[in-house]
Amino acid sequence: MSRLLIVSNRLPVSVERRKGELSFKGSVGGVATGLGSYHDTHESVWIGWADVPGRLDAEEREHITAELRERHQCHPVFLTADDVRDFYHGFSNKTLWPLFHHFTQYAEFDPKQWAAYERANRKFRDAVLEIARPDDIIWVQDYQLMLLPAMLREELPDAAIGFFLHIPFPTHEVFRMLPWRRDVLEGLLGADLVGFHTYDYVRYFLGTARRLLGTDDQYGRIAVDGRQVLADAFPMGIDFAKYAEGISTPGAKREAARVRERTRGRKIVLSIDRLDYSKGIPDRLRAFEAFLERHPEWRDKVTLIAVAVPSRTRVEHYKQLKREVDELVGRINGAYSTLDWTPIRYLYRSLPFNTLMGMYAVSDVALVTPLRDGMNLIAKEYVAAHAGREGVLVLSEMAGAARELVDAVQVNPFDSDAMVDALDTALTMPEDEQRERIDAMNDRLSRYTVQRWAEDFLGRLEEIKAMQAELEARVLDAASRKRMLAAYRSAPHRLLVLDYDGTLSKHTRDREKARPSAEMIDLLEKLATAEETEVVIVSGRKRTTLEEWFGELPVGLVAEHGVWLKGASGEWVTVEPMHAEWKQRLRPILEVYADRTPGAFVEEREYSLAWNHGNVDRRLAERRVRELKEALVSIVTDFDIAGTEGTRALEIKSTGVDKGRAAHRWMCREDGGFVFAVGDDHTDEDVFEVAPEGAWTVKVGLGPTRAAYSVHSTGDVISLLESMLAE
Repeated sequence: MSRLLIVSNRLPVSVERRKGELSFKGSVGGVATGLGSYHDTHESVWIGWADVPGRLDAEEREHITAELRERHQCHPVFLTADDVRDFYHGFSNKTLWPLFHHFTQYAEFDPKQWAAYERANRKFRDAVLEIARPDDIIWVQDYQLMLLPAMLREELPDAAIGFFLHIPFPTHEVFRMLPWRRDVLEGLLGADLVGFHTYDYVRYFLGTARRLLGTDDQYGRIAVDGRQVLADAFPMGIDFAKYAEGISTPGAKREAARVRERTRGRKIVLSIDRLDYSKGIPDRLRAFEAFLERHPEWRDKVTLIAVAVPSRTRVEHYKQLKREVDELVGRINGAYSTLDWTPIRYLYRSLPFNTLMGMYAVSDVALVTPLRDGMNLIAKEYVAAHAGREGVLVLSEMAGAARELVDAVQVNPFDSDAMVDALDTALTMPEDEQRERIDAMNDRLSRYTVQRWAEDFLGRLEEIKAMQAELEARVLDAASRKRMLAAYRSAPHRLLVLDYDGTLSKHTRDREKARPSAEMIDLLEKLATAEETEVVIVSGRKRTTLEEWFGELPVGLVAEHGVWLKGASGEWVTVEPMHAEWKQRLRPILEVYADRTPGAFVEEREYSLAWNHGNVDRRLAERRVRELKEALVSIVTDFDIAGTEGTRALEIKSTGVDKGRAAHRWMCREDGGFVFAVGDDHTDEDVFEVAPEGAWTVKVGLGPTRAAYSVHSTGDVISLLESMLAE
């Protein structure tokens, strides 16, 4: 049975030093709370930072490591004070946290802190490598460790590696502000599965990878160095039973009774958050102040219990936030308090579980209104605690949980008037409607628990690994390569049909950079002049370009996806009689769409037109191509022409003209010889389809194909061609 390695910044166990003695107790909050129950019930080891006050000697480190291993299924990472300052308090929380939450005004870009982030991620890598077994599943958690998947992939190329981001992923416009953006993206793409709370974050991630790294994706799958990486949404659940049953414990009941006694029968609105600028606490307090101003009938009848859990107390922005919150609470209480009523009961501390459950139980409304939040489990915990009971959740639209908890009273936290109205709606909602809404939300929460979330993620990780294995099975392995080369050398005659862009040369935004190197020209010349060997280069480029690049070589050429043909010593001819009068009707339409689409341009050829979108955002390009095809329907019917979709262009030319039909001119002459065809996109599938039985057909990249084999990259193609020349 595979073992699960959970890797996160913090361990689910905290280590304390009291009177010189080390003690261990469970951590609360964050990833530790969410994944702790899954860790406790499965064969797993949790790897994380052992945050121990003071310096540790070698003996203490050994003691901590042994205690964590034997009693808690944990393995510690030891960080220095400098690491903690610059990696955790620095880059993680002064750069990534504000940037990913779209608080760009707070983001710092310090190279020293970035270096510490890299260094700390390497320490986590080393800790994983200390205990990893070949069949372990490695699950990396959250924004502090975004470089770790690629670091592990380098050392453990076949490992099953998952990554989950517990905070939002930002839009491309925000993410690209990060000076080390490529490093972070490449770090994440070391995983096999990258998980997010919502599909919005998945879209932002895929779009950012396309724009910054030039990756291509389909159905959430990204091709990375010949390996399929999946990005998907997994909204994190909670331990439903723990919270649904927690309000019935004696400790929770005692706390609930204390709160009722202190609030004297008034309605209770509960607000619980870490003291963080992303949570919108000042906006919430100002909205409550406006509510009391506009609804005087609620004065002395409602109490807001505002719990702010201390967080990052050494960071200046958080110090300023605390001062602001303190002043707001003081101002509101000063303005509205009476001798026996205080509008806001403000608690600046973390709460034990029973205290939390008692507050959940007694509150009539939960006010959960972050300005931006990856998920927000407080909202789910409150709803679970009210299973079968009344209660109203007022929830920010900006929280990831809003996608699931659609029966909450949802509100824009930036809209003060809407916040006031939401509070009024919540406090006056009929009890039967409250129960209906709570029950509807709990129907999902009780099914998609944190255990189900973890199993769902790990199940998808297993699926993508199985897909990788299936695709890898088609890869030209050493034995197949040996057979191919033997067939090449023993054949009486040989035909090599070679696609160019994406096959002999990597795709590039600057098409001129794809010009063949002197080494490539030399290789093609040697192949073409080898005894009884014919080389044909098949491309979507103009014949003038192919003539310029390869015209001096004794090779056959196919241009414009099959429109033009040229033998090794002949003249250019069309595959069939062509006409071009339709271009004057199509060109203006294509140009209009190019003008509307930054990065697109119209490429005119003698008997075809191409709407090139290689430098356009993929989703916009897909939309424009659909629109173009609809706009061209009547014209293509009138002129017997068709559109062919390539990787980077929509090409319009005569019906029935494609790479396969052109390549068949050479392939049909082969009888008992060696035929080799290689290409990278779906326009090359036509060549694979017409290849004779027994031909060696190869696709560059792992994905569905008619080719018999696959290779990972253009480098593999070059290596294979060079091997054909070797004695």
